[in-house]
Amino acid sequence: MKSIFFKNFAMTAMLLAICFLLLSVSFIGIGRTYLIEDYRRDMMESTNEVAHAASAIARTSSMNDWSLSMIISSISGATGNHIFITDEQGVIITCSDKLPFCEHIGKQIPEDILEQLELTGTCEQFSNLDGLYPENRYLAARQITEEADGDLLGYCFITSPISNMLGTWTNYLTWSIIALSVVSLVSMLAVMVYTKRMARPLDEIAAASRKFARGDFSHRVRQTADTTDEMGTLIDSFNKMADSLGKAENRRSEFIANISHELRTPMTTISGFADGILDGTIPPEDERKYLISIRDETRRLSRLVKDMLEVSRMKSWAADESRRSVFDLTELILQTMLSFESRATKKNLDVDPQLPDSHLMVYADKDAITQVLYNLLDNAVKFAKPGTCLVVRLYKDFGKAYVSIKDYGETIPPDDLPFIFDRFHKSDRSRSLDKEGVGLGLYLVKAIINAHDEDIAVRSEDGMTEFVFTLTLADGVKQGREPA
Repeated sequence: MKSIFFKNFAMTAMLLAICFLLLSVSFIGIGRTYLIEDYRRDMMESTNEVAHAASAIARTSSMNDWSLSMIISSISGATGNHIFITDEQGVIITCSDKLPFCEHIGKQIPEDILEQLELTGTCEQFSNLDGLYPENRYLAARQITEEADGDLLGYCFITSPISNMLGTWTNYLTWSIIALSVVSLVSMLAVMVYTKRMARPLDEIAAASRKFARGDFSHRVRQTADTTDEMGTLIDSFNKMADSLGKAENRRSEFIANISHELRTPMTTISGFADGILDGTIPPEDERKYLISIRDETRRLSRLVKDMLEVSRMKSWAADESRRSVFDLTELILQTMLSFESRATKKNLDVDPQLPDSHLMVYADKDAITQVLYNLLDNAVKFAKPGTCLVVRLYKDFGKAYVSIKDYGETIPPDDLPFIFDRFHKSDRSRSLDKEGVGLGLYLVKAIINAHDEDIAVRSEDGMTEFVFTLTLADGVKQGREPA
């Protein structure tokens, strides 16, 4: 699980780094373009201001007047750019450098730049102006014209070192890299903490699974306050699965213990009586009696095996939805009750069928439901006191058919009720009245009803025991209750 955690973290960190890298490259590229374009626009606006100032001064004086030199010197100091003005022939006449130190006065501007200025009125390019500067600089220039008649007076040039232009972008790039690095580091730490938190319950699930593989189903994964999302749902489902596995293991152990007990008793009896006959311990005149006992125990074993096979077969049938069909439950109950008529008469039982007048159609496996009715009626007849009433009731309620089978006799002990549907479970009243049963009848009933996604319940009090189970009506329409 640790390797999975580190793999997930490494993959998440790598994806995060790639996303941040792509975002950073795009962000920095866009920022560079924006900053350079903003710097270029500022330079062109400066050329416009200088050109307007030169045009205004030219109306009263010349463009090499000291006042114009002071203006462009101030603009140059504020922007860090170099500014100069030429006449119509491209000869520099005014410069932002102070006059004693200016080496640009009288220099000639290249013809190609002048031609472009004459053609378009403006010029933007990288150039050293034929050696005027020791390195290439960004150049922005425009014509200076009279505002009244538009006559050409000269040209205004503003140049800037490329380092100045990119200096702002370099600072921006530096701080962007620092910010992105901090964000990346914080994000990776957050991803690591979150991934570790998400992996912790997975570690517990893996540890619990290893214990389950060794047969220990007692371990449960802790449900913390921060695991209320999908991970919380997974933990809850895992713990429920563990509960089911634990109960299944307990039922398996109980089943093995019960089946061992049920098989051991008749086999011990058969073996003991057979050995007694063979070794002469049992007198010849008593052999018939013990052979009868061996026969009875053999038949008991046969019934046990038959019942176990019947349980397996009926459970398989009940789970097969292709066997289900629509049939009349009222008619099926009457037919099943007829098979107990002689036993009920022999026991002087008064049978009270409380069935609806109309047909009640349900959708289920008819053979499986017949087995359910047979087992419940068999129990009712078996445990009802002679001379009492056996009540079989059928009614429908909100899309379900309800079947109730009630007998009056010995009450099932309250401690036995939770286990009444378990395999091989026999209550005290069963042990005294049911000598042949092995405790699989009600287990089969429960299995069949559950396979139909229906419910069955039992209550036993004050000498009355009632079993009630449900089936889905064929029409599937919710209906109000119609008493029988």
